[in-house]
Amino acid sequence: MAEKEVLESSAPYIVNTEVNNDASSNSESGRGTPSNLKTARDGTTVLIPQPSEDPRDPLNWSWLKKHAVLFTLLPGCFLTDGVLTYGSSVFQQQAMYWHMTPNDVSQSISGGVFMQGPGGLLAVAFCQRYGRLPTLFWSQFLTLIVTLGSSGASGYAGFTACRTLQGFFAAAPQVIGLSMIHDMFFFHERARKINIWAFCFLLGPYFMPFVSAWISEALGWRNNFWVLSGICAFSVLSIVVLGDETLYDRDSEEKTTTLGSTGRVKLLLGIAGAKTSHNRPSILTTQRHQWGMIIKPYVMLPCFGFIMPLTMWTIGLVNTVSEFVLPPPMAHPPGYGFSVSSFALLFLAPMIGEVIAEVFGYFQNDLIASAHIRRNAGRFTPEVRLWGVYIPWAICWAGLVLYGQTLEKHLHWIGLAFGWGMQTFGTLGTTTAISAYLLDVLPQHASLVAAWILQARVLGGFTVTYFQVPWVNKDGPAITFGVQGAIIAFAVVSIIATQIWGRSWRTKFAPPKPEN
Repeated sequence: MAEKEVLESSAPYIVNTEVNNDASSNSESGRGTPSNLKTARDGTTVLIPQPSEDPRDPLNWSWLKKHAVLFTLLPGCFLTDGVLTYGSSVFQQQAMYWHMTPNDVSQSISGGVFMQGPGGLLAVAFCQRYGRLPTLFWSQFLTLIVTLGSSGASGYAGFTACRTLQGFFAAAPQVIGLSMIHDMFFFHERARKINIWAFCFLLGPYFMPFVSAWISEALGWRNNFWVLSGICAFSVLSIVVLGDETLYDRDSEEKTTTLGSTGRVKLLLGIAGAKTSHNRPSILTTQRHQWGMIIKPYVMLPCFGFIMPLTMWTIGLVNTVSEFVLPPPMAHPPGYGFSVSSFALLFLAPMIGEVIAEVFGYFQNDLIASAHIRRNAGRFTPEVRLWGVYIPWAICWAGLVLYGQTLEKHLHWIGLAFGWGMQTFGTLGTTTAISAYLLDVLPQHASLVAAWILQARVLGGFTVTYFQVPWVNKDGPAITFGVQGAIIAFAVVSIIATQIWGRSWRTKFAPPKPEN
């Protein structure tokens, strides 16, 4: 039985021959005895999917090459959100430069946040049709171009236009990531790679303003953006030097080949992918599948019922924190009077939360899967992945409550740091578990699913910058962040429902024809 039939059916599937020795095994290689199947180095874990005999198959690449190609994805993941939040630490400088209020200047990134959604949906169609590598390359190259434009923009309108295009072009790594992981890694390896991928695109919104805040101590906002251009150039360079195409047409005799420097250039630009694109779904077909995917409850509920309200407040915090901590204590509402360097150091809190979540998720997701497999004679049901949501979820909403109470009562800033770190811990932990679940359920539609994860984040993040600060000014931070925490607490209902009915939903609402 093919992997797409196994993972997208209502039945559990077998991943370990040591605890399952019956003659019928669910794996991509077909029906047969476990002795006919390739296993991992431990000799017991069946490789899902089964690799071909072709050395060009990304599943057969060496450990070093797989991780070198994965590395090319990571700078772009940092930049997906980080390229927009990078400027959040210089709003005060720009407000003086353009004679505007910091709150008005902060809305320069709203268009970019919104355009991540359309950018991600378009990137899906191109990566399914022409390949992962050219889509990633052009995404980062065009992001570099518009970042250079924002650095040299003379007016607020031109600057905002470039920032909007940044969001559109920079979205691709976040939707390509799941597909690249699916292309190169086996089932038992994917959760940890997803954790790394999610760690990078969720750390970026904090790491990038941390860098820009330090730079702003010595440089103006314009020179600060020239530094951002250098970071974008590094992303492009890493793709040119280390990147390779992970899309492998298993059902076609015609494979994408590259020989010499000319072949390398054709692969990067998408010329090689275009020559073999007739074997792949058209852009219109992919878009039809894309929009048909979101009506399936096992996709819609985790994405829009949980991830959207969760990341809404994540983006709201990073884009408005400067307005809570930079004003002096005698201001109304009172701030903490942080210097620019102190403000930069505050970004260590969410980054530490992300690092702890990375380590936690590295072990938790595999432990949950392994324990379930042992208890069920080597069989695994994808909904088990969602057990990884609950601990990070509880810490997340508690962190928002702590953050709001600290601001309301003007307690020590350490409460803000802990609350913020708890919130980012929960964001990464829950996103990893949900992404792993959706990849298990829809392995042949990984980029389509990733695009809806991005879209859920975008819809929440786009709107929150318009009402977060006015809401705090009207009702106070305790009520504002308390309500936000309550929304996240209630959102777990969507995860519970998916765990209970997900298996039957996958039978009733079958996915579209596999793409690649």
